[in-house]
Amino acid sequence: MKPLKAALVFIGLLGAMPAMAQSVITPEEWRSYVEAYVSAEGRVIDTGNGDISHSEGQGYGLMLAALAGDRPTFERIWSFTATEMLVRADGLSAWRWEPDKRPRVTDSNNATDGDMLIAYGLLLGARAWNDGHYSDLALPIIRTIGRTMLIEAEGMPAILPGAEGFVRDADAGGPVLNPSYWIFETFPVFAEIDPVIDWMAVSDTGLDILRRAQNSAAGIPADWIQLDGADSEGPAEGFPPEFGYNGIRVPVYLMRADLALELLEPFRRHAGPEGLAKIDVTTNEAIEPITEPGYRLIAATMDCVIDGTEIPEDLRVMAATSYYSATLHLLLLDHLRRHEPACLGVEEP
Repeated sequence: MKPLKAALVFIGLLGAMPAMAQSVITPEEWRSYVEAYVSAEGRVIDTGNGDISHSEGQGYGLMLAALAGDRPTFERIWSFTATEMLVRADGLSAWRWEPDKRPRVTDSNNATDGDMLIAYGLLLGARAWNDGHYSDLALPIIRTIGRTMLIEAEGMPAILPGAEGFVRDADAGGPVLNPSYWIFETFPVFAEIDPVIDWMAVSDTGLDILRRAQNSAAGIPADWIQLDGADSEGPAEGFPPEFGYNGIRVPVYLMRADLALELLEPFRRHAGPEGLAKIDVTTNEAIEPITEPGYRLIAATMDCVIDGTEIPEDLRVMAATSYYSATLHLLLLDHLRRHEPACLGVEEP
């Protein structure tokens, strides 16, 4: 990219992203997170999934390091991502890396949410340290996603979960989609720096998916879906008809983007003081509780956003239980401390 064009993209980036004040992730929380889940070489470790690493984790790690203002850790995570994960010819990330296998990349297919998180993490780094180099690194990833990982579904632009395995023709129900791949806070930023793609139309597709799900027995989407007519959708053929560990991110992304919060109510109906649960979306029955602190905070934050109930004291600080729970915990605490302090019992100035 030419220097002038890079500078203009970076200026656009700063205008599109909300202002980020000093880190609201405490040093103690961040130290605990890094010690538990980030290796010396910058590998983000999924402790609940056999200690593997994946593009999603590397992206979350970049985001959180930028939000925590920790540039050395950010650089370590980026270095591992760039050298170990960005091995595909298209410039996207292989999704799965296993420490005890040779080769360590055990599935070179991409996961598009991981690619989006990596790009967005780089953009957060660009903003945190006023360094356009990071936005230069993000731009080709975003462009590749926009030109190769979007697919038409019933006339709408939808996110293809990966390059392989998700395209089905209309007779087979159309493409397989994952509602949790709609990371809503990314779309306005992507639209600013890559205006060739109608990223806000992509965002609208995600909201349409959630509205369609309200017509189902459970009122919430399965983790893996196919669209089925103008007002409905169903679990994708060949996948469990479950809302689970993928789907619990959907309300997190809605709340962090402060977007269409009326769509939270169906998720809230399935939550309680002990957190969330896997749900069979065809029968509306709970299958398995999802109760670590980070997951309980999702339920508690919905309660606060919807009716003003304060977050319980024990959830107001991140607990390093497992990688995924701790990650969602920090993402929500970052949002609450910046934008919803009353939920934490703090009076707004």
